[in-house]
Parts: sequence; structure tokens; C-alpha cells
Amino acid sequence: MRSRTTPIESSNQPCLFEKAFRINKVCSTIIPCLIVAQLAFAAEPKFERQEIDSEVEVGYGLAIGDVDGDGKPDVLLADKRHFSWYQNSADWAEFIMAKNLSLRDNVCIAAEDINDDGKVEVAVGAMWNPGETSDKSKSGAVFYLVRPEDPTKAWTPIQLNHDPTVHRMRWVKADDNQFRLVVLPLHGINNKNGEGENGVNVRVHHAPLNLWNDPTAWKDSVIEKSLHKTHNLDDLDGDVLIGGAEGVVRRDVLNPRESDLRILTPENSGTEGVGEVRIGSGFITTVEPLHGNTLAVYEKSDDAEKWTRTILTDQLNQGHALATGDLLGLGTDQIVVGWRNPDANEKVGIKIFYREKAGAEWKSYILDDNKMATEDLKIADLNGDGKLDVIAAGRKTQNLVIYWNRR
Repeated sequence: MRSRTTPIESSNQPCLFEKAFRINKVCSTIIPCLIVAQLAFAAEPKFERQEIDSEVEVGYGLAIGDVDGDGKPDVLLADKRHFSWYQNSADWAEFIMAKNLSLRDNVCIAAEDINDDGKVEVAVGAMWNPGETSDKSKSGAVFYLVRPEDPTKAWTPIQLNHDPTVHRMRWVKADDNQFRLVVLPLHGINNKNGEGENGVNVRVHHAPLNLWNDPTAWKDSVIEKSLHKTHNLDDLDGDVLIGGAEGVVRRDVLNPRESDLRILTPENSGTEGVGEVRIGSGFITTVEPLHGNTLAVYEKSDDAEKWTRTILTDQLNQGHALATGDLLGLGTDQIVVGWRNPDANEKVGIKIFYREKAGAEWKSYILDDNKMATEDLKIADLNGDGKLDVIAAGRKTQNLVIYWNRR
């Protein structure tokens, strides 16, 4: 297994919506890695690469949160056959939470401290079968994992209602200050190849506070079904942004309004369809189309109905991971993007795109050069030093890596 470390040396506009943006900070051997851009900072960015698992099967999804209540964020992983967490400690020990919950692959995980007790609650998605859009007994599964007294032991799954092709999920705090679990399938029911009569059911699950262990307490409702093929989502202050083949939709998880609907469309933005979507400081960023090659940024133009689209790169191959946050201490968000198939240079990896201030030209540098076939990534301050680190899981590289921010 596990734990090889590598030191890496790396060679406002106002709110766009009614609610303020939140920066998403989601959640051995040491090897230096040169980052190719020349950066005009007092000190060049430096990242230290630590591989904490070299036996990942797929690395479908990541989450970050304090599992054991020691005040330090841990890393949670949805892998092919099991869900596990890695304890934030010197050796990053792995503990299996649940395995073989369905007959097919696991696909997603969400972790959040939803009752303010200092420990995360965890939900997971399984039975990944994107070709079966009709029979939910053969496609899709959603579970809430009941925490044992000792979190290093097996967690108990409670199965929740679901639609076929469950793909992504996220805990979102609504306007009533309570968390809902938002679950995003890939396809609408009975649709084929992203087409059909039915939109994707974006389903919200909720149980009264501290009654999550009771399956009968869980209630769910559909808040959005205008997109016919979706891929990922982000949230801001009780709203979700949902990316799909027809653009980006905004919805309030508690009080969905028709006026919330379409944000980015080919007509108002030039989008080619969205695979990944994230909110940054004064912008939306996307990977286009689904599993696409293009990283784009959208900002409101002088015409309030239009968006200015900036293509940062069109050289990705299966762009599949995206995050925003101020890793470099510039006072404005950077974009972290990972791709999972070799590009024109026969390389996989992760890049960070940055600009020194809002409105300036975007620049980039390489965080990982051909050692991470990125399936998912998160950013979080894992060691409490006030600097955001990058955590990534690789499919073909079969690894889980922390890039420690040493700037």
C-alpha cells in the first residue's frame, strides 16, 4: 500500500446572484516537482507531494471532513467496492466504512458535520450502472451511513429512495439552517443517450435533526428536472448549480423557483454543455462538454442577460475534476483542474489557473505532471496552517495523493 511522500517545488466583481458567493474549500516519500510558470509572487508556490495510497482501484469520489472528532479534517474515498476514510495522522491509516453495498461499483460520497458535534455525517452512492435508466433496482443506490461508536469499525448503511443512474451527491445547508442531501443522477428516467421525455430528477433528502438513523424519518422531493443529462453540481448558500449537457441550472434546495432555472445556455454564454461546474470569486468555471477538453470561465457582461466566456485551455483529455479557492494567497480564487486520460503530450495531471487580481489575464502552471490520472479532487487546509492543500484520486494511476501547500 501506502504512504509515499514527494516534495514538490512549483516552477470583484460583485456577487453574480442574489446570494453571496461562498468559496468552496472542499475537502511516505517526498519528491520535488517543478512548476513551469514564472510567478510574480514574493515567494514561488511550493507543493509537497505525498502519496497516501498506491492501491486505489478507481477513486470515483472524494470528500473531506473530521471523521474521528480530533479537530483535523480527514480524507474520505468512494472506491470501486468500498468506502473508506484516511485518518489525518503521520501514516494516514485507512479504515473501511462499508463495502459491497451493491452488485456494481460505488460512485460518490458526501461528508458534512450537519449537527455541529465536530464529526461528519456521511452519505454514499453505489450501483453505478449508467446504461440502465429505467429499472432502479438495477441502477443507482443511496445510503446514509450510521456512525458506530468507534468510527474505525464498520458503519451501518440505511438505504434511501433513489432514481436510476445516481452519480453525484452533496450536503447543502438550506435557508432554514439545516442540511439536505442533494443527489444528482446522470440521466432522466427512461432516457437514452441523454435524450428523452424526462428530465433528470435532482432529488433532495432530509431527515429531522438527529433522526438520521431512522429510515422512516427520511423524506425526499424533486427540486429540478429540466436537464436531460447532468454530471456534477456545486452549492452556494442554500442554492445548487447543476451542470449538464444543456447548460447550468440554479435551484434553491428549500424553495425552488421557476425564475431560478437556466443560468448558462448556448444562447447566453456559448457553453458546449457542462461536465463539471464550480463557483469562484466573481465567476463560474466549467469543464466542457461532459468528460470534455475545455476549461472555461464565465463572468457577467455589461448586458445582464449575457455572460463573457473565456477559454483557459482546450487541451484537456477527459477533464473530470474541478475546484476553486485561494491557494496562493492572492485575495481572489484560483482554479484547480485535473484530467484522467493522456493529452496531446501523452500526459495526465493537474493544473492550477490563476490571475493576480480580478480582471487580469489568466495564467497557469502544472501541479502534477503525469503522475495523477485525476478522477476527483478537493481542496482543504489539512494541517491548519491557513493554506489550502490539494487532494486528488487517480483512476489509471491508482493513487490517492495530497499536495501540501508550502508557499
